[in-house]
Amino acid sequence: MISIGLNEKQRSDVALTLNTLLANEYVLYTKTLKFHWNIRGKHFGPLHELFGKQYEQLLSTADRVAERVRALGGLSLGTLQEFAAQASVQEEPGQNPDDMGMIRQLLVDHELIIRLIREYSLQAAAVHDEGTVNMLGELIEMHEKIAWMLRSHLE
Repeated sequence: MISIGLNEKQRSDVALTLNTLLANEYVLYTKTLKFHWNIRGKHFGPLHELFGKQYEQLLSTADRVAERVRALGGLSLGTLQEFAAQASVQEEPGQNPDDMGMIRQLLVDHELIIRLIREYSLQAAAVHDEGTVNMLGELIEMHEKIAWMLRSHLE
C-alpha cells in the first residue's frame, strides 16, 4: 500500500505519462548515441564530444524517469519495442545525416520533448504531485540548455 497523498488512479495516470516520457528520452538517447558514433566532417571532434556528453545526460535522465515511475507504484517500460511504440521522437533507420543534419534532428527532438514535458507537468500539478513537477522542471531546464547549444551551432 502506497500512502503518499496521491490515490492509486492519480499515481497510475502520472506513471503512464512518465512512461511515455521515458520512451521519448530513451529513443533520443539512442539517436544521440548513434550520431556520436557516426559523426564525421570538419566538426568531428567537438560534436563527437558534445554528443557524448548529451547521450550520457539522456541515459541518466531515462533512469531518473524510470525510477520516478517505480516510486509512484508503476512498472517502467524497458524494451526497445515498448519504447518505439510509445515515443513521439522518431528514429531514422539507415539514415546518417551530415553534421548539421544531425544537429537539426536532435534540436527538433529536444524541442518536442520540452513541449511534452510542459504538458506532463501540468498533469502532475493538477493532482499536486510536486515530486514529479519538480523533476520535470529540472528536465525542462536540461533539455532547453541542450537545445540552446544545438541551436547555436546552426546560427
